[in-house]
Amino acid sequence: MAKDKKKSVSSDEAFDESPAETLTRLTSLDSKPALHLGSRLRNYFLTGLIIVGPVGITLYAIWWFINLIDAWVKPWVPQVYLPETYLPFTVPGVGLIFSIAMLIVVGALTANLFGRTIVSYGEIIVGRMPVVRGVYRALKQIFETVLSQSNNTFQQVGLLEYPRRGLYAIVFVSTPARGEIDDKVLKGEPVLSVFLPTTPNPTSGYLLFVAEKDVTFLDMTVEEGAKLVISAGLVVPPYQAKLKRLAREAKPKPRGKTPRTRQKTSA
Repeated sequence: MAKDKKKSVSSDEAFDESPAETLTRLTSLDSKPALHLGSRLRNYFLTGLIIVGPVGITLYAIWWFINLIDAWVKPWVPQVYLPETYLPFTVPGVGLIFSIAMLIVVGALTANLFGRTIVSYGEIIVGRMPVVRGVYRALKQIFETVLSQSNNTFQQVGLLEYPRRGLYAIVFVSTPARGEIDDKVLKGEPVLSVFLPTTPNPTSGYLLFVAEKDVTFLDMTVEEGAKLVISAGLVVPPYQAKLKRLAREAKPKPRGKTPRTRQKTSA
């Protein structure tokens, strides 16, 4: 039992480990003679999976995104500007480069009076289309809100009793409620707009307006909260390790002996 306790690693220590520390811990077990060949191979496999897995998935996501943009943009690019016209192989990322350049050009054109006038006339034309105008206005408002207030969105993570008392769900606090919602919902109490994500896809979820007193704010960051949702609770932020470290840092340093105060004695 004592040997098993020594080999076990707490969940908080495991989450604090970097990939290099995990690699060192797993490979260090190879020096123990008690491990058989199968155990060593299993440790090597897990070590390789820890190192290669995140890197491989990240590279695949980048490659998929570049190919997706290329498939959309390259058909609109003249053949004279494509490297494949002069090279015997395909160069990935050309569509992405042209997309970034086009966005910069459009932004520069709309920064002056002439460009803003063209955009205004275009919005007037779109505003006269019954179905398109609703979609366009909603998307424009979402993009303006997200891009102009990117530093103020989802700054905190909280817990909310949902869907009934006794059950708690992770929510991302967006902003205090404003406008008509703030005026008509829970008058006299601060109201928050929170986003309740779904697992394992946090991009979908529910928008809820709740009283601020009903939200239990957490110390974890938004990134840590997203990891908790995506992993279905398997990846838990090392809260205990942080708590102990903060407690040690906040502990007052011992000072010199203070002179004792003399007690007054009654005559």
